[in-house]
Amino acid sequence: MEEHKDSSVKTFLELVKKSRRGKLKIYIGMSAGVGKTYRMLQEAHALLKNNIDIRIGYIETHNRTETHALLAGLPLINRRKIFYKGKELEEMDSQTILNRHPEVVVVDELAHSNLSGSKNSKRWQDVLDMLEAGISVITAVNIQHLESLNEEIEQITGVEITERIPDKVLELADEIVNIDLTADELIDRLKEGKIYRPEKVPTALQNFFRNDKILQLREIALKEVAHHLERKINVEIPKQIKLRPEKFLACISSNSETARIVIRKTARLASYYRSPWLMLYVQSSSESLDKIKPDKQRHLINNFKLATELGAEVLKVKSDRITQTIMQTTAEREITTICIGKPHLNLFQVILRTAVFNELLRNIAATETDLVILS
Repeated sequence: MEEHKDSSVKTFLELVKKSRRGKLKIYIGMSAGVGKTYRMLQEAHALLKNNIDIRIGYIETHNRTETHALLAGLPLINRRKIFYKGKELEEMDSQTILNRHPEVVVVDELAHSNLSGSKNSKRWQDVLDMLEAGISVITAVNIQHLESLNEEIEQITGVEITERIPDKVLELADEIVNIDLTADELIDRLKEGKIYRPEKVPTALQNFFRNDKILQLREIALKEVAHHLERKINVEIPKQIKLRPEKFLACISSNSETARIVIRKTARLASYYRSPWLMLYVQSSSESLDKIKPDKQRHLINNFKLATELGAEVLKVKSDRITQTIMQTTAEREITTICIGKPHLNLFQVILRTAVFNELLRNIAATETDLVILS
């Protein structure tokens, strides 16, 4: 009886906290220059006219004339100055925002990494603090900064993306708005000097701002916003037909590259189905700490951290019975889909020669569990 009472109190407390939490609106785009900051400032003016207590917490106009002009008349919270490596730099003053406690704050460049000495290492963490304090936030980010899409977009653009946000931040959003332009419109804006300074334009046209790359990024951004809308509908509109709840299991090995792909792609699947997921690493005796190389150990730890950041529950099991461990975990945790990396042999060779894989296929065939092989 007491347990039921505690559970009821806990549930109600969570509802109260949720109602006090600030609302999160994210403007998302396929690249720099589509107009995210411009749209945020337009919205800020509209809210101000409607007597909403709104402040500009951090904005980056990149000296774009039309965007900079929109700052006029909007109340700003001054940035804090930090001396870093002999230079005076500026950061968003998160503490002043929390102390001032406006109804709404505009925070640009969500994926930004804060300077050393800041309370949080990432700006998205500052935003979460504001939401918890009951402040609503309007923010912006480019699609290439989403963690689970990192490698896919790096392959498209050929540009390493070091600043990233976990997918859970997008999942927390109450509203996501895609700022969409055609490839031709974006390239015209670049040529007109509305994105970068004139001396940077030729290089940008040869690299990032190519028609084929823009089209691929545009498709990814549109799909991400569509997925968010679908998740929102699934939560807010109850389904008449009860489907089995999906639950994903990512099985990784010490092969760091394959593991990273499996983790990111499983996170995408779980996000699409709005489902929980787990990451399982079965440590055989041949991969014990005294036998595995230090660089592999380091990559493993990084992959555990990546999975956690992307919302997984991480399981590490010591066993030489790999198939049995996977199947036991699948049964105990009611997994509906097992995700594994594509073996380094063609499928025919694997089925004939790889005992673990062959045994796994046989075991899965006797259940209702799905197997996804991720390339």
